[in-house]
Amino acid sequence: MESTMQGTSGIGQKQIKALPILVSLLLSGFIGMFSETALNVALSDLMQLLHITPATAQWLTTGYLLTLGILVPVSGLLLQWFTTRQLFITSLAFSILGTLLAALSPTFAFLLTARVVQAIGTGLLLPLMFNTILVIIPAEKRGAAMGMIGLVIMVAPAIGPTAAGLLIENLSWHWIFWLALPILIIALICGILFMQNVTSITKPKIDALSILLSSVGFGGIVFGFSSAGESEGWSSPKVIISIIVGAVALILFGIRQMKMKQPMINLRAFRFPMFSLGVLMIVLCMMVILSSMLILPMYLIKGQGYSAFKAGLILLPGGVINGIMSPIMGRLFDKYGPKWLVIPGLIIVSITLWFFSSISEASTVAFVIAMHSTLMIGVSMIFMPAQTNGINQLPRELYPDGTAIMNTLQQVAGAIGTALAVSIMAAGQKSYMSNVTNPEDPAHFLPAFTNGVQGAFIFGMIVAIVGLIMSFFIKRVVVSHKK
Repeated sequence: MESTMQGTSGIGQKQIKALPILVSLLLSGFIGMFSETALNVALSDLMQLLHITPATAQWLTTGYLLTLGILVPVSGLLLQWFTTRQLFITSLAFSILGTLLAALSPTFAFLLTARVVQAIGTGLLLPLMFNTILVIIPAEKRGAAMGMIGLVIMVAPAIGPTAAGLLIENLSWHWIFWLALPILIIALICGILFMQNVTSITKPKIDALSILLSSVGFGGIVFGFSSAGESEGWSSPKVIISIIVGAVALILFGIRQMKMKQPMINLRAFRFPMFSLGVLMIVLCMMVILSSMLILPMYLIKGQGYSAFKAGLILLPGGVINGIMSPIMGRLFDKYGPKWLVIPGLIIVSITLWFFSSISEASTVAFVIAMHSTLMIGVSMIFMPAQTNGINQLPRELYPDGTAIMNTLQQVAGAIGTALAVSIMAAGQKSYMSNVTNPEDPAHFLPAFTNGVQGAFIFGMIVAIVGLIMSFFIKRVVVSHKK
């Protein structure tokens, strides 16, 4: 069935020009991921230039994540209401507008608004990118295509901090966005020229209550965990109320979706065991990746005293290696299936995080580069194989729902993982300080901080071990979709 799918405009699968479509999507995705992480390096500069506190500055990241958490769940519905071209051009328009506003931003409020506009573009683009590839690429070649997405998703965040550090040292933080703008415009032109409509428009009924419950649910969870991880702490009423309200809304959302004939997100996708397992693996993997990407730069800058640019350079090899490995792992997945990649990958990640848990002020740059690179190789063996295998089990009509579920839970897992890692790090510092005679002595700061970092890596190792236990149940999906 898959080789003869018809698009909305009657374009047969053989007439679809996959390469130009892929180039347009990957260019856009690269810049979306680049600008998301590049700004993190500039936060300390922004605090001084815009006269804002760290808690206020973190809203540039929290606001971005919050917008994604609210918008991405609705994407499954949007994919069934609008054509591929309409969604692609709209997502690029928001990304370009947000990037231009960010480049011109004179104040914090202006920059925060620009970040939200950018996030709308990314929130539309990510599910569209995954869904389009599922439709235009045959299942037996899908691993390699998803590997290319992995290259984009992993290399962009790796290059982001290094490029941003270089730009900040020589120009200003505005140039992070000026650099991204022309590439987004090129991607838009490519999309206008080459993007084809590859999905069927079914226009399911829009249920306002489902959208409200989804927005409150995912938004509340992301906001609550992000606030706890930044500055509020777990005992803050704002954090507790946000998480409780979010959880209740999600439960009500789930109950409503299961009762509806045309749900906003079809949770029946979870009836497919390999999809459910794939989602769990992605959630655990994102928690490990994003918590490590947050803790390592903090350790290099605060613990070792490196500049943002040098810290970015130290982490660059691991990100580039991960990007190179992603397409290779995609091809190996097509040939051998997920089990012989995911299980060794989780073993590598668990062992590497165990080594990282002994990190100290005496750890060398070579040790950090070697361990980070090994960690990224392990991640490349888990992420795309688990994701592709899970999606492959779904029938074609559940592709929009499957991609919406996976992309949404990635954002939620990222928020939860970073919040828990930061909280564990803070608790480790506090525990160390409670056992010293003079907590005010500056000599204790570095050992206390290191103790906290080690605890955060132990948390990552435990998450990876849980994933390893689950991975023994993964099986290769034999694709024989019937609509």
